[in-house]
Amino acid sequence: MRTITLSLPENIDLENKEIMMILAASLYEKSKLSLGQAADLAGISKRNFIESLGDYGVSIFNFPASELSDDVKNIQL
Repeated sequence: MRTITLSLPENIDLENKEIMMILAASLYEKSKLSLGQAADLAGISKRNFIESLGDYGVSIFNFPASELSDDVKNIQL
């Protein structure tokens, strides 16, 4: 795993845990990490990660809208 050092202004009132969750949610949303990888990065269980995604404006359903449209077309009534 790669290690990075991040310098933030002192006036940003975030704990390290929240910064990691923001990063993990963003990377998950951009499909750079799987759900499990993102949960590991955030240091929480998959279930807790899933439950927390909404707090960061990220959907658990991480696929393009075009795929949803195709799925709807394939529904047999």
